[in-house]
Amino acid sequence: MSLDRPVAPDPYALLPVVPSFSVTSDDLTDGQPLKDDQVAAHGNTSPQLSWSGAPEGTKSYVITCFDPDAPTPSGFWHWVLVDLPGDVTSLPTGAGAAGAALPGTAFMCRNDGGPKAFMGAAPPPGDQVHRYQFVVHAVGEETLGVDSDVSAAVVSFNLAFKTLGRAILTGTYRH
Repeated sequence: MSLDRPVAPDPYALLPVVPSFSVTSDDLTDGQPLKDDQVAAHGNTSPQLSWSGAPEGTKSYVITCFDPDAPTPSGFWHWVLVDLPGDVTSLPTGAGAAGAALPGTAFMCRNDGGPKAFMGAAPPPGDQVHRYQFVVHAVGEETLGVDSDVSAAVVSFNLAFKTLGRAILTGTYRH
């Protein structure tokens, strides 16, 4: 069953242009299907991520995973990790687990499923292919100025004004 709707636009193409930098993963290949353990029903495990080349002046990072293809007007936030120190340039597989030890004063906000953790892919059965955008946002301040109780939309709103650069790695999944 398909929900017969157009493919959503790339939401980052609709934001002000910022410099890009490099993000790679041992667990995810850009444009390719997610591994089973990155799917909600098979593990809910966040992928390993490494990045380099962030803009000068980067003092912290925010890591997000967003599905613009969810059948909602606002997409679906799968992961929101805030205030990662500026000297951190990688996260291990599973860093998005609830209660995971995070560097410095980093913390996770609730994903759209509820927990303060990574939530794997979970599109409706038979729906179109979904894109999962793992984004490393370089921030020019040591803290984004939010706490763990704000929504992903509030984090995203703050990023609109504080992002120096953005690196995007996209996985796909269809149930």
